[in-house]
Amino acid sequence: MPLQLWRSGLQLSVCGPRLSSKLPARHTRTRHPLITSRLDSSGTTSRTALKQAAAATRRSNCRAVRTFASTMQVVGDGTEVSAPGKIADYNVEQLRKEMAAADGGRGVSAYIIPSEDPHMSEYAPSCDERRHFISGFTGSAGTAVVTTDSAALWTDGRYFLQAEQQLGPGWTLMRAGTPKCPEIQDWLASSLPDGSRVGIDPFLHTVTNAKQLTEKLKESGKLLVPILEGNLVDKVWGADRPAPPKAPLRIHKMEHAGQSVQDKLIKLRKDMQEAGAGALLVTALDEVAWLLNLRGGDVSYNPVFVSYVVVERQTATLYVDQQKVGEEVAKHLKESGVEVKDYNALLGDIKTLAQSHTKLWADPTKVSYAITASARQAAGEGLPGKASPRKRPRTDNGGTESIEMATHASALFVEKGSPIALAKAIKNKVEVQGMREAHLRDSVALCGLLAFLEKEIGGGRVMDEVEVDAELTARRKAQPGFVEASFPTIAGAGGNGAIIHYRAEKGSCKKVDKDTLLLLDSGGQFDCGTTDVTRTMHFGTPTDHQKMCFTRVLQGHIGLDQAIFPEGTPGLALDTLARAPLWSLGLNYRHGTGHGVGAALNVHEGPHSISTRLWVTQPLMAGMIVSNEPGYYEDNAFGIRIENLLHIREADTPFKFGDQSYFGFERLTMIPLQRKMILTDVLSKKEIEWVNAYHKEVLEKASPRMQHDKDLLAWVKKNTQPL
Repeated sequence: MPLQLWRSGLQLSVCGPRLSSKLPARHTRTRHPLITSRLDSSGTTSRTALKQAAAATRRSNCRAVRTFASTMQVVGDGTEVSAPGKIADYNVEQLRKEMAAADGGRGVSAYIIPSEDPHMSEYAPSCDERRHFISGFTGSAGTAVVTTDSAALWTDGRYFLQAEQQLGPGWTLMRAGTPKCPEIQDWLASSLPDGSRVGIDPFLHTVTNAKQLTEKLKESGKLLVPILEGNLVDKVWGADRPAPPKAPLRIHKMEHAGQSVQDKLIKLRKDMQEAGAGALLVTALDEVAWLLNLRGGDVSYNPVFVSYVVVERQTATLYVDQQKVGEEVAKHLKESGVEVKDYNALLGDIKTLAQSHTKLWADPTKVSYAITASARQAAGEGLPGKASPRKRPRTDNGGTESIEMATHASALFVEKGSPIALAKAIKNKVEVQGMREAHLRDSVALCGLLAFLEKEIGGGRVMDEVEVDAELTARRKAQPGFVEASFPTIAGAGGNGAIIHYRAEKGSCKKVDKDTLLLLDSGGQFDCGTTDVTRTMHFGTPTDHQKMCFTRVLQGHIGLDQAIFPEGTPGLALDTLARAPLWSLGLNYRHGTGHGVGAALNVHEGPHSISTRLWVTQPLMAGMIVSNEPGYYEDNAFGIRIENLLHIREADTPFKFGDQSYFGFERLTMIPLQRKMILTDVLSKKEIEWVNAYHKEVLEKASPRMQHDKDLLAWVKKNTQPL
């Protein structure tokens, strides 16, 4: 599944008119009964009905229900507009009232609503999906800004088409990464009047982000204001906001983890000593899960749990809702030397450490500004020449807190990247073997699905995208150790394949027939590992143009797969290998080429990637897992992507120039490529040899798992024949 390519930026566009609170008589078309029951079809939509519809979409903890609701449309007078746009427009009006009353009545001129939760997660629990609630946009990446007279959302190239479909006319879509797009802080600095106050929830912004905002706004005579009396979107959401998740924790067994919690803590404490830190603050949910050899279910598709960890020289403490900690997990933690405290106890303990002048290691790109600012004030740090900090209650985080916006260097903190991120990314031998095993299980499920689709759809049956997803999920569930999908399946037929992070829904999804090009991007969470694979296939006769595009994408995929590179090489240096064949035709794609993948953890993980993001300089290292997924997309026509997961390992080269190690890739994904999509006369001899060698490897590794199914085994043998 592609990761974003560009930093946040804006493409300025003209805002459409706001929706009136009353609309002309019309026909109502909905895609979920929960919403149908909330809309008045008599001819007018009252504010009460809109509020009830909004509440209905948000009350459920079911992501599918909320996504169904977000695609609802209302048609009338020949004009089609987005019903979630109406709901979002009502929510924005209520938010502006909260903005006017915020900060003790001083008010703010703008309010920033990021996607992230207090742990800066890419995917957040339902109760933290504030940007989705306020805008109606369901993509995993994006930031909303609401001012007194406008509402804007910007997202990266994976979501342009999706955002166009989901945002209402009261919103402006800002297309990040396109030419001449300013950063968010630049747009705020240039668009707001002098003296404007920009509000944020400091628990949802990192130290780095808050500093950038503060400095940029200050340059233009504006002020960043941390709102501490509660998140303003939550006030609009009210009682309909989903409850915090309560999924129980489970132990990630040593047979899959490969390293004990005690050993991980020993290594961390050595890192802390070298850094001069007395305590390490761990805020990223996947880092907590990896460190403690635990998994959870608080976030769909990501086996993590809402929590923090503080590691000191002699102790380690997990801050979590203690109702999630069962007897077996409690024993595991005690034996590992980890104390358990309530989630809300973190701030008090951090302030105590700060008051004792304990040096705190906090990753400024992951730790919230609220936590570090609270610690600084507890330690008596403040801005030179400034008055004492303002104090206001933070009602949903355990009492009154005090924060002032500070950007100067602190003697209290060691501000550097988390040591866990790299340790987690470099898989040990047990984790690598678990990833191999997970992909072989996945091979049985995926090959079975592709054989089924080829027979059924190739034989004339018409299915829809949701049915394809359901069939795939059922086949994955039949595999041993399956936990859940690793992300929502992307089954994009025809033009939907060009929506890079598309999700099919009943009532709006496309049909899949013999004339359809289907992009299928999916993955699974198994007890031993995580998978992520994309295949693009046609069950009839693809066009020459489709085959040419597929072949160019395949050439890029092969180019990256065959790379040999010296240690110290960042993914940025390899990205062009995947794009060059497309560039030769004047084509490209708007997402990264590769992202890290966790071992039975998040399907997107850092700190490494393969992309054109100049600021990602982390070298690719032996033991890391990375995706290889170039693609090509034609809006409203089709999408093509080929994705395998790769394990980085030392290459057997005849020389070691400069006494350096050289690395290459081991393929983990074992799924055939559709041979009829390949133009063999475009491929070089070496590229044809690569395809044949890969298919031979698929047959050798996957076929032993298919001996029970003669039809499936025959299909795999047929589809791995040499070109």
